[in-house]
This record gives sequence, structure tokens and C-alpha cells, in this order.
Amino acid sequence: MKAKSQTNEALIGLAQDWFARQGWAPFPFQEKTWKAFLAGQHGLLNAPTGSGKTYALWFPILLQYIKDNPEYKQRHKKGLKAVWITPLRALSQEIYQSAERITRDLEIPFSVGIRTGDTSTAERSRQRKTMPDLLITTPESLQLLLATKGYKDIFKGCYAIVVDEWHELLGSKRGVQMELALSRLKSISEGLRIWGISATIGNLEQARQVLLGPESAALENSTLIRASIKKKLTVRSIIPEKMETFPWRGHLGLHLLDAVIPIIRESKTTLLFTNTRSQCEIWFQKILERYPEFAGEIAMHHGSIEKETRLWVEQAIRNESLKAVVCTSSLDLGVDFAPVETVVQIGGPKGVARFMQRAGRSGHRPGKESLIYFLPTHAIELIEAAALQNAVRNEAVEDRIPYLNSFDVLVQYLTTLAVSDGFYPDEIFREVQQTFCYQALYKEQWEWLLKFLVLGSQSLSSYDEYKKVEVLDNGLFKVTNRGVAMRHRFQIGTIVGDANLSVRYQKGGYIGSIEEWFISKLQQGDVFTFAGRNLEFIRIRDMQVLVRKSSKKTSKVPSWMGGRLTLSAQMSQLLREELYSASLPDTQQAIEIRSLAPLFKRQRLESIVPQPGEFLIETFKTREGYHTIFYPFEGRFVHEAMASLLSYRISLLSPITFSLAYNDYGFELLSDQQPDMQMILDNNLFTTDYLVEDLEKSLNATEMARRKFRDIAVISGLVFTGYPKKGIKMKHLQSNSQLLFEVFRDYEPDHLLFQQAFTETFEHQLEEGRLRQAVERIDHQQIRWMQCEKPTPFSFPIITDRLREKLSSEKLADRIRKMTQVLTRGRRRKK
Repeated sequence: MKAKSQTNEALIGLAQDWFARQGWAPFPFQEKTWKAFLAGQHGLLNAPTGSGKTYALWFPILLQYIKDNPEYKQRHKKGLKAVWITPLRALSQEIYQSAERITRDLEIPFSVGIRTGDTSTAERSRQRKTMPDLLITTPESLQLLLATKGYKDIFKGCYAIVVDEWHELLGSKRGVQMELALSRLKSISEGLRIWGISATIGNLEQARQVLLGPESAALENSTLIRASIKKKLTVRSIIPEKMETFPWRGHLGLHLLDAVIPIIRESKTTLLFTNTRSQCEIWFQKILERYPEFAGEIAMHHGSIEKETRLWVEQAIRNESLKAVVCTSSLDLGVDFAPVETVVQIGGPKGVARFMQRAGRSGHRPGKESLIYFLPTHAIELIEAAALQNAVRNEAVEDRIPYLNSFDVLVQYLTTLAVSDGFYPDEIFREVQQTFCYQALYKEQWEWLLKFLVLGSQSLSSYDEYKKVEVLDNGLFKVTNRGVAMRHRFQIGTIVGDANLSVRYQKGGYIGSIEEWFISKLQQGDVFTFAGRNLEFIRIRDMQVLVRKSSKKTSKVPSWMGGRLTLSAQMSQLLREELYSASLPDTQQAIEIRSLAPLFKRQRLESIVPQPGEFLIETFKTREGYHTIFYPFEGRFVHEAMASLLSYRISLLSPITFSLAYNDYGFELLSDQQPDMQMILDNNLFTTDYLVEDLEKSLNATEMARRKFRDIAVISGLVFTGYPKKGIKMKHLQSNSQLLFEVFRDYEPDHLLFQQAFTETFEHQLEEGRLRQAVERIDHQQIRWMQCEKPTPFSFPIITDRLREKLSSEKLADRIRKMTQVLTRGRRRKK
């Protein structure tokens, strides 16, 4: 007798029964998601970390199969049914275990597989013959599947795609990669349902549009489900007993190391989040130096440490066999750590979303309180702490801004399709235009891209190596050269960093990876700290750094390019609001602002603490020259652009040259001549007129675009990064891309990839939109120009950051001690 298909209510009953057997009750958001999926809808699920969102989507995927195949226990048709996309390989094991558990308990004969960069060749080979029913993979591995011959057969029976941690992909080229993949899969998989899972971001509605396509049928038949789980989040600031009146960034918060030890001792497990891998290495080293009894109980976790060590650390947290882990954003996302009791954030996280994500690692279970301590690396960061407290209270979270017209990603995607079965341009153009990123793509631009694939663009048409795709007689665009196909598969992806060299012991044993630029500064015999060990550099061989253990002490710690974060737009606004509160009565101030009373008192002695509607400029003279300091509180990227813009505009009024320095709070123009500030302020310095033109002239925009072009050239396949274990050195990559950049600049300035380099420089690196808003805001504020005798507490971190470039850390600390003694001897302000 033929089994009957079950109703949606009966199917949801199966899920509810499973929850009851675990002693749980499903949340309303989980049941809403089950119903929406079974009703054939697409959607975006917004739920906090540790709330059970994995079960919200694995269940309806499996229930749908039961509904469509009533005799599933007797008859099972093999093949791919659902794909779960995760941005981090580290998360795949957790997702795999959840899927395995439900399929086993519901007695569904499904196989579950993982396909990431860590998957063995043998396992990939098995998957090629027979795909698992449920596949967990990354955006890059999904693109590799699209580069497989016969990929349509792989995906034709797939009825669900879940994109996990969508907020992490949105606003990046990996997100664009996903948009393109989904545009293709919607066409070849009948009845495909697309779902995204996102933590809280400000623009959730836009996030749904980007996931499903702005004017697509999928968007019309979709829902946004928000989990109304109120999670208690407690933030405690670690306030120094003695407040420094002249703060600086050099000690990375280590002066408060002793205050962290009781927190570690009183908690089962503590995660100490740092903002950079260098800071992570230093904190781990210093804790063990001062408290050797923690040896074996404390570990380190960051993205450059080899995989086995990272997995061991993750498992040790679950087993509660570690007291503390010093880590970076490598542990920000969804890996399930039930035992973590406490989180410590070292230094300002620069963004509300990042801070709340990290706070959510503690009490990582529905209904549990999350506890996070904020440890400032210098006094002014306590203003950030107060701003974060305010943001947590008001549940204020940033937007993620999606990319538009990333031609390099589109070129890579079209080559991927040409490598597998080939593509017909008209069909793919219609699909691509349905995506958010390419909704405004012109037919002329599309024709240019097709010509670029076939001829390598106008200025490269004489060189065969740039002709990758052929047009067959039937109009099919296809890669027929095996070498081109192989090189393309090796280079699929949008994450481009400096060349990473693997670090190995001379006698064997992989330790991790370091960027080439750091190693290039070392001499044979130099000792550096990495992965918690002191290592002596021997030599580089075959893109490998060979080392041996050393007992020598060293202050050399690897730093990674681009490691510094900048304040988000929302964080900048919150920071200014907290700063303004310093002028309110004590009873209306946060505890962090009250604790800064000595610093504000000293600042007022020499200058002012700006109030709402005021913009502060300070000038003073030292033996280094004439300092002019501006305080927009907008983050270092905006300040970098604004410093260049203002120095250029001032130079138009009088022939004067400046050296620039900046941090998240302000920037400095330093000159050997005294600028006429009154004349400068009378000349409408903060106007948005001619902003882009002045920026282009003030910055070496061409040089910045040249650096940006290197990444674009790699992503689009113009430059090949090399085969595994035979990578091309970064200086060669740089020179290859620079040569192309100069060819396009001189002979083909309308080249789309060349133009994209400038667009990305202004929109993403210099944040031109934010800069324009900041300049407009300052233009409407009252300018308070304070002529000071000596450096003020606000200016001190900016000045010391500039000195850092010239002095070693020991000499810098000495110099700052002397400066502080001089500045605290008695001071007066010019009237």
C-alpha cells in the first residue's frame, strides 16, 4: 500500500516531538521558519548566536523530503538535496553534527558531507561520483562545483540552499560571489528555496534583497523572520586605579594584565579577544611570563596558526580543559562553545556588531546571560567603552553596505562557467542583472566583459595568454585550453592578501603561516615569537620559512598588513555623544566618563573638551615643529583622507608642506613653518565643493588605486598567483599588476577593471561617502581653535603614534616617560 504524503501540521509535529524528547520546547521563530519553508517560501532568519537557528532550517529541509517522498524509508534516491553555505571552515563540523543528529533520529537515510579547502582529495573524488544528500561548503568551494563539467546534473535535484552568517558575507566580494552562484542555481534547480541566516545588522531588509535579488520572484515570495529572544548582555569596564592624563597606545593594555588574572581564575573558561594577531601573540606571551602556573591551561587561537592546533583549542574549550584562550576574530562566529563563561575584549572593537558578536560567545545558550569585560588599551578608549554600553542598551547595530558593479568577481564567475559546460551570454546576462550587485549593469559593459574574456581587452589583444575563452560555432562561450582551466580552478576566490609563507621546523612540522613582508625584514639567526614559541629564522626555501626553537628572549612579533581596525560610522557617532556628556553633571555621566575626570580636567587646563555643536582644533609648538591637531572622531580611514584633503587645501593658500599622523580620534598636520590659522579658517576649509577633485590631487590616489588594482587583477585572473607550494612572490605579483596598470592608464583608460580600482579606492578605502558627511557636519559646527602651550591629553596619542614609526618599543616607552614628566610639571594656556 502506497504511503500518503503528510500535512505540514503533521510534519511540524514530528519536529516538536523530537524537541520534546530532548527536554526542549521549540522557539516561536523556529516554528515560524518551519511553516514558511514548508509553504514554499524563501526567507532571511535573524536570530542571535546560540539560539538554535541551525535547527530552525535543518528541520524543514528534512521534513520537506518526508513530505515529497512518503516511502523514504524503503526507497531512497541518492543525490544532492540541500546545500548549507558557511563563511568559515571552522563552523562546518558543528553544522555537520546537527544534521547527522536529526537525520539519525528521524531515520532518514541521508548522507551528510563537508566540502571545504580542508577536504581531502580522496573525499572530493568520492563526492564527484556520488554527492552527499546534504552538503556543507564555503562560497569558494561552491564556485569550484560550478567549475565542474556537468554541474547542472549535480544541482538539478537540489531544493534548498541555506547561507549561514549572511551578515559576514554581505558587504564583501564573497557576498557578490554568493549572489552570482544563487542567480545560476535558481535557473537550474526547480523549486529551489533560498534562506539566509543573519545576526542583527541595521539593514536587514536590504540584506534580504541582496540575498534573493532586488526585483526577483524569490523576493516577492519571501519572509523576514526575527527571533524575539531577549538576551541579557552585561558589560563591565576594567577601570585603572590610577588614570593616565597623557594616554598612549604603545602598551596594548598590558598595564592592566594583573586585573585580568582574577577574572580568568574565577571563570571556568575565558576568551580574551584582541583586535590583531600581533596583539594576540604578545598577550599570550606576557601572561605566561608573569604567571607561569598557567602553562598548559591557556592557549592561543588566530587565523595564521595551523589548523590542527586551532581544532585542538576549540575542542579543549568544549571539554573545559582550558582556563583561557587569547584569540582574534577567528573565534567571533558560530562555533558552539557552551562552557565559555566570560569574555574579555582587549581594546576598542571599533564596531558595535563585532562587540555584541564577541559578547555572545559567553552564555552561548538560549536564556543565558552574556558577560563581557572591556579592557582599555589607553585612557581615551574608556569613552568607547561608555559608547558601547549605550549601544547595548539601545540595541543599536551597524549597516553592512553591499558592493555594486564588482567587475573582477563577474569576470571570474564567467570564466568559471566557461571552464565547466560553457555559457550562452544572453541567458547569463538576464540572470546576472537579477542580482543586487549588477542590477544597473549596462549592455555595453556586458559586451566589453565578453570581449575581455575572448580577446583580453583592446590593449592586450596581441598577447595570447590573456585570451582565455573561445566562442564556438553555436555561440557558446567555452574554455577549451586545459592549462587555462587548471589555473583558473586554483585561483577561484575573492580573498586576496599578501603572500603567505608556511612556517615549518627545519626537521619537519608545520606551525602556521606568516606574510612575506614580515619575513623579508628578518636576517638569518633573528628570533621572533609566533604561535606562542620563540623561533630562530634559518632561511626561506620553496615558499616555506624554516625555523628552529630558540631559548633567546625577543620583542619581535609578526604583524599582519591591514590588521588595524577603524571605527564604524555608528561607533563614531556614539563616541562623540559620550564625549559631549563629559560637560554634563556627574549624575548624568557613565561611570567610564566619570573615571576620566582627571584627564578631562587636564585637557580643560590646556584647551577645551568640545560640546555638541563644537569642533576642536589645537595648535602648539614643540622642538619637532608646529602642530595643528583636528578632532573629528570619525575613525582612522576617514582621518587619513581628511588630513590629506586639508593639507592640500591649506597649501593652495600658502606654500607650506606637512607631515601627517592620525588615529581614530583625530589627525595632526606637522610643519616647520607656522600656518596662519585665522586666514585658513576664513577660507572655507570644510566645504564639500570640489571634494573628489581635491581628494584626487591631495592623495596619491593613483598609487592607492595601483595597490587596489593588484587584488582586482588577481580576482579577475589577469595575474596568476601560482600553483600550490610554488606560489609567486608578492613582489613579482605586484610588479606584474603594476605593469598592467600602467598599460591601461596610458593606452586604455576606459578599461573597466582599471576604473574599478579608483572606484574602490574612494568608496571602500577612503570611505568618500562618510568623509563627505563628516566635512558637512564640521562645516555647520562652531570651530573652536585653541592655541596651546604644549601637547594636550587629547593630542598625546596622535603624537606618540607618529613617533612609533621612528623608534623601537623600548626607546618609545622611554621617550614617552620623559615627555609625560615634562608635560605634568605645571602648565598654562595661552589666552
